[in-house]
Amino acid sequence: MKKYLFTLLAGLIGFSSFGQKGNSSATEDGKNLIEAYIGPLGNSLGAALNNGWYNTAKPHSLGGFDITITANIIIVPTDAKTFDISKSNGGAFTGGETATILGSGDVSQVTYSGVSNDMPKGLNIPVIPLPMLQAGVGLIKGTELDFRYMPELKIGSAGKVGLFGVGLKHDILQWLPIVDKIPIDLSIQAGYTKLSSKIELIDPTATISPQANLDVSATTVNLILSKKLLMFTPYLGVGYNSTKTTFNVDGDYNIGGLAIDVSDLTKIDFESNNNFRANIGFRFNIAVLALQANYTFSEYPTATLGAGISLR
Repeated sequence: MKKYLFTLLAGLIGFSSFGQKGNSSATEDGKNLIEAYIGPLGNSLGAALNNGWYNTAKPHSLGGFDITITANIIIVPTDAKTFDISKSNGGAFTGGETATILGSGDVSQVTYSGVSNDMPKGLNIPVIPLPMLQAGVGLIKGTELDFRYMPELKIGSAGKVGLFGVGLKHDILQWLPIVDKIPIDLSIQAGYTKLSSKIELIDPTATISPQANLDVSATTVNLILSKKLLMFTPYLGVGYNSTKTTFNVDGDYNIGGLAIDVSDLTKIDFESNNNFRANIGFRFNIAVLALQANYTFSEYPTATLGAGISLR
């Protein structure tokens, strides 16, 4: 069954047919336009997934554990709220500055083979909070195994989202003679999280309500330094993030009769978003209760808050 992708490329609806399907150049340009519009949402979610993995550099001792509820709050940067249509593809689609799915305000017209129409509006999302439940357990040799999970939840008007992830933290000072006597903790940490989401595609004619899937895979590797001072533990982290986004629509949809084989646009792997990050934070312990807060400096800044129980 044909589905009409109204929200993502509403500006293309109503274009007449411009030739035979299978135009690889138009297909690639169509992918780039979709990515420019939706990509900032995938990148924002990926940034959230790569945060909140740790609140100290010290791994749990054997059998130690923690259970923590965290909320990673993405602050959507200004340059993720708009994009330039003419610069987003190989030149088949032309136009000016317009809103991404996260943006708001005026939208531009997009032109294809001399025919113009309005691009879709954004959802006006300035911040994206992503809560999750995380648990860690201590293994041998200063190693900690972490898991995170979130059942499928509704996120405003954007759709639904759920996630699962696994991570490791390992004390590296133990392998460095003499240095291991320094009263600090230094560990390497790595984590992988997979998020699956459904985006509501709004039909302005109110005749159908199709859905699309936006899946985000996020991987992070970090070096963490911390120092426990009684109940207070400040920490610093530097690392590398990688995010991969896949956009998928079940079945076919139609883009206004364009010379594009829509079967090639039902699954799109966006270009990976890779960047360095640094964060600073602290953990405060009251008996077995652990409170945490940190801020990450990266392309998509992130604030993390959390509370849980911890037995080292």
